[in-house]
Amino acid sequence: MSLSIQHLPELSRFQAVIDGHICLIDYRLDDKVMHVLHTLVPQEVGGRGIAAEMTRFALETASNNNWKVHPVCSYTVAYLKRHPEYTHVL
Repeated sequence: MSLSIQHLPELSRFQAVIDGHICLIDYRLDDKVMHVLHTLVPQEVGGRGIAAEMTRFALETASNNNWKVHPVCSYTVAYLKRHPEYTHVL
């Protein structure tokens, strides 16, 4: 799946609009540590891999900016367990 994901640093958010529904990942950045707080994909567009694609995008953004990641969000914790290629950002 290829989504049009926006990084909105002024809102501390990654966002995509799918079929009119806002999907998002909220985070807080403290001294180059991105605390991933919340992932939301509305039920109406769920089951399409949107959360996974957005999480990958967020982790790539962290990696490209030399940020570390503190996964507070349970979805992000589970994603990182399934994708050990991102352990370098933890």
